[in-house]
Parts: sequence; C-alpha cells; structure tokens
Amino acid sequence: MTTATTRSGTTDHPCTLTHADVLESEAVHIFREVAGEFERPVILFSGGKDSIVMLHLALKAFAPAPVPFALLHVDTGHNFPEVLEYRDRVVAAHGLRLHVASVQDYIDRGVLKERPDGTRNPLQTLPLTEKIRTERFDAVFGGGRRDEEKARAKERVFSLRDQFSQWDPRRQRPELWQLYNGRHAPGEHVRVFPLSDWTELDVWQYIAREGIELPEIYFAHEREVFPRSGMWLPVGEWGGPQDGETVEKRRVRYRTVGDMSCTGAVDSDAMTLDQVIAEIAASRLTERGATRADDKLSEASMEDRKREGYF
Repeated sequence: MTTATTRSGTTDHPCTLTHADVLESEAVHIFREVAGEFERPVILFSGGKDSIVMLHLALKAFAPAPVPFALLHVDTGHNFPEVLEYRDRVVAAHGLRLHVASVQDYIDRGVLKERPDGTRNPLQTLPLTEKIRTERFDAVFGGGRRDEEKARAKERVFSLRDQFSQWDPRRQRPELWQLYNGRHAPGEHVRVFPLSDWTELDVWQYIAREGIELPEIYFAHEREVFPRSGMWLPVGEWGGPQDGETVEKRRVRYRTVGDMSCTGAVDSDAMTLDQVIAEIAASRLTERGATRADDKLSEASMEDRKREGYF
C-alpha cells in the first residue's frame, strides 16, 4: 500500500492506495493520454478477460461521458460461441461501435489459405493490419501483458509500428516517469498496452474487486475435449479431433481465450472467482505457456508474428 501525506507534511488524513488502485490509476492515465495525443484510437476487444478489463478501465477513464473510441475484433471464424455472445452483448449494453475484421472473408477471397493444422491465429495479422490502414487508426489498444510471454516483455506501453504495422525492437522509446511519446509519421501507428505491468493474478483480483462479469468459459464446466500436444483442445467445426485423438468429457476451464484450434483448456474445479484466484496463485506456468499451441510453434513464434504486425 502507498500512503500519501497532506501538503502540511502530516498524515492526519492519509490516502491509502492498494496495488490494484495503482495499476488502475496507471491504466486510466494511459487511456486519457491517448485520447489527448491521437485522432483515431481503437480498442481491440475479443471478449477475452484482458480486453474485458481494458474496456472496464476505459469506461472508468471517461465516465460519465461515453468511451471516445471504437472497438475492433479480429474474428478468426473459430471463436468460442460463449465469447462472441458476450462480446455482442457488451457492445450493445454500452452503445459502442464494433469493427470486425474477418479471417474467413480473406480465406473466401483466396487471399489467405487454411493451415494444415487448422489453426487460424497466425492468419489474423493481415486482416488486422489492413483494417488499421483502411480505417486510419493511429493508436490501437491491446490487452497484452509483459508476464504472458518473453516477446511481450520486450515491448513498451507505447509501441511504435511502421507503415506496414511491423514492430522493430530497436525503435523502442524510453518511458521514464510514465512519460509516453506518441509521435509517429504519416502511415505509422502506435500499439498501446495499458495492462503491461499487470500479471494474470492482478487481472483476476481486479475482476473480483470490481465485480466484472466474464464469459462462463473462464470457470469450470463440462466440455468435450481431446488431448493434443499436452493440452485439452475443444471439439469444434475447425477440424478437431483428428484420427487417433480420443474425445473425452472433462471438467475444465480456460485461462486464456483465442482461436478454438489453438487454445487449450485446463482441468479445474474452480467455479468461483476466489477459487480461480487460488488456482492462479498456485500455478507455475503462464496462461499462454500452458494453454496456447500457437506459441509452441517455435521459440520465437510470438516475436516473429509481432514483427509482421501481430499483437
């Protein structure tokens, strides 16, 4: 906790800030900074827990006024139905404008091809970068956190991208004393990560504190799954399971949510926020390390994709 003193130097009326208060304050500051520096920001919103927390912070940052940014979702076509339903319900409840970049549209037009493994997460880059360019978004909020993956740990809160949406670690700017540099040339844009300093545990504790609703997929439930690469993948129209992969009905939950073809479930009995928090606190694997097949393609898979324009 942080205790602030009065101007007279006394502590008669201390202001005590918890760890969650500090994280929230930093994120709110980032949202307001972007609103002051950029013309066409947009928030990436998938209906996953990090983007849900990010939207909650944006609502707080500008209340009672509406959020001055649109939302953007890159739809792989292999999303969990529960998450899409949640996404649409939240957009309607807050009167927000949602842009959708569809991977399926690019496949139908022959611009992208299905991968042999059925995974569409790596196919998101082109729809994302083209939507940013056509809509002229100059700041794009993402829910990435430094604790998730080593490539994301390298990135600043304000991450400059060139005219091709590519990331160059050598162009990272210093961010001393939470001073953010949003300058960019025409055609470039900045990716902004308000949750950079948060951990998975921070996110869940904040969700509990704020009473934020989540899709039920994040809590233990019965689901048909099959084993692949040390993970429990869901049965679905994306093509799983393959020959030799046996379907089981298990009690599972999801720590992170992405494309169904690469997002694994974990065995769990955690049906409440307190139970999930206890489970996360005891875990020794990051959520992506434990449940995301797309990060296992190579040692540098995430960094390679980020260089191409992915988040």
